[in-house]
Amino acid sequence: MKTRTYTKRDIVKRVAKQTNSSYDQTAPYIDEIFGTIREMMSKSYDNIRIEVRNFGVFEVKPTKAKPRARNPRTNEEVYVPAHKKSHFKPGKILKQHLKQPI
Repeated sequence: MKTRTYTKRDIVKRVAKQTNSSYDQTAPYIDEIFGTIREMMSKSYDNIRIEVRNFGVFEVKPTKAKPRARNPRTNEEVYVPAHKKSHFKPGKILKQHLKQPI
C-alpha cells in the first residue's frame, strides 16, 4: 500500500482553495492555529486535553519513570525518566470514515 504524506503547505493550499482566498492570506491563520495547539500542549500541566468537536481530541499525558528499561540492541539496562506523551483520539465522524472498507 502506498503512503501519501501531506504537509502544512498542502493544508494551506486546500483551505485557500475552499475559502476562495490566496495562499499568502491563508498561511498565517494556519500557522497560528498549529502554533496555538502546540503552545497549549506544551503547558506545564500534568494532563492536557484539547477537544475539537467533530474532529478529535489531542491529549498530553504523563508517563512513569522506568528504572529498569532495557536497550534491545546491547541488552544494557537503562533508566528512562518520567516524561509526557501525546495522544490523538479521532472523533465520531472521523472514526466512521476510517472504519469504511477500502
